[in-house]
Amino acid sequence: MTLSANDLLAVLGAIALAGIGGELFLKGVLGTAAWLRVPKLLVATSLAAFATSSPELTVSTVAALSGQPEIGLGDALGSNVVNIALLFGLALFFGPIRVAPRDLGRDFVLALAIPLLTFLFALDGTITRQEGVILLLVFATWLWLLMRAGVASRGSGEFVDVTDDELRPWLAVVSGLAGLTLLIFAGRLFVSSATGIATAFGVDAYIVGATVVAIGTSLPELVTVLLARYRGHDDIGVGTLLGSNLYNGMAIVGVAASIHPIQAAPAEVAIALGIGTLSLLLLIPGRDGIISRARGYLLLASYAVFVVATITTGRAL
Repeated sequence: MTLSANDLLAVLGAIALAGIGGELFLKGVLGTAAWLRVPKLLVATSLAAFATSSPELTVSTVAALSGQPEIGLGDALGSNVVNIALLFGLALFFGPIRVAPRDLGRDFVLALAIPLLTFLFALDGTITRQEGVILLLVFATWLWLLMRAGVASRGSGEFVDVTDDELRPWLAVVSGLAGLTLLIFAGRLFVSSATGIATAFGVDAYIVGATVVAIGTSLPELVTVLLARYRGHDDIGVGTLLGSNLYNGMAIVGVAASIHPIQAAPAEVAIALGIGTLSLLLLIPGRDGIISRARGYLLLASYAVFVVATITTGRAL
């Protein structure tokens, strides 16, 4: 198979659409936070994270229904590495990020625990339907706790007013939905074209899912996080990435395994889970509550190791 010029042009077009969609989506998130009178971080961890993870859910579901849930697993696990190692690493190029201790509370601990649970499920080479249901039950419990936190924070001292966003409620929703639509379309366009490029080089299904598809379906998070940093809303970036990781690890893997048992080579899975966990640990701020720019270089190096190790291991299996 030869490399298609149309695929290269489609990749560029996807990036342009993602930029426009990201700007609209960020405005929608800010407007929604002001409308619901809840902290921006909470909206980012829930609504924004779930919305930006919808491409992974689509890819995972379609792949599982077609009997190839491994693509969905690779996409979900690879996207988690992309979210933290690549996207957070890039975000730190804008400068250090201040993270309040409460921002890395229960959600952060759960984000560290889910990879361990997933690896235990994959040790026998298969993530079964029953294990997929367990992940979905954990996800449902987390979602319930998140909703309780949202209700408790309304009008409380935790509320962070959005003074730089004057969107009316209906306009915030329309802006958010329009931006999300463009982001999802850009992600699908990127996945389709980039997968064609990867296939031209003879890359196998799991590797395509864990690298090429993972980057494509993470385009919404990438644009949202970088724009949030540029606009000075670091809490939205942190919340979106952390929430997206939890959504990927529990809901997306859970849905895929529930539809079709996933054949998971422990060696391949261990790479994504191990580097993903290491990347999360690099987000623990210093005593001053700052995640330094130097951590960004370590995160990007971790992502490079992930890509090389995934390709090398995949070829050896």
